[in-house]
Amino acid sequence: MCLGAEQPVAHLVHQEATFNRDEIQRHLTVLVLTPTRLLVCHTDENGEPGVPAQALSTSEAVGLGKITSVALSQVVTNAERYGSRKANITETWLAIAWGTMRRIDLEPTQCPDPNCEADHGLSGMVAAEDLTVRISTAADGPDKVQQLLSFATALQQVTGLAR
Repeated sequence: MCLGAEQPVAHLVHQEATFNRDEIQRHLTVLVLTPTRLLVCHTDENGEPGVPAQALSTSEAVGLGKITSVALSQVVTNAERYGSRKANITETWLAIAWGTMRRIDLEPTQCPDPNCEADHGLSGMVAAEDLTVRISTAADGPDKVQQLLSFATALQQVTGLAR
């Protein structure tokens, strides 16, 4: 429904298992890139004992001009041979930020004096964290890793033009 009349430019479907107590539940993420928006769709199943099965789906449409960061991380085996058939990308992480979610990591500020007992407060960082997708060859297969790379490349290209 949220696609409307727009045509998809690229897409990525990612299925993952989540563990909830002694149950395994499925989580589905679908990312669709259109000429003007990134559609982010999540579906979670809810299979509580004694309750009819349910699924919760959420769709978010993000204008390409709102996206502030598209980061792609890759784990490469035989990195010294990158670009040849002897190197493999075994894991990829796609992180996309558009300013909806922020994570704050705080920790006690460290003092170099080992005998100091004073409270030096907290230090930390604020990180934009709207969406992170991790795909690996071990869990998802090499084709899925390539799909994530292709999707991330398309998204990085269009968000660079959307400014």
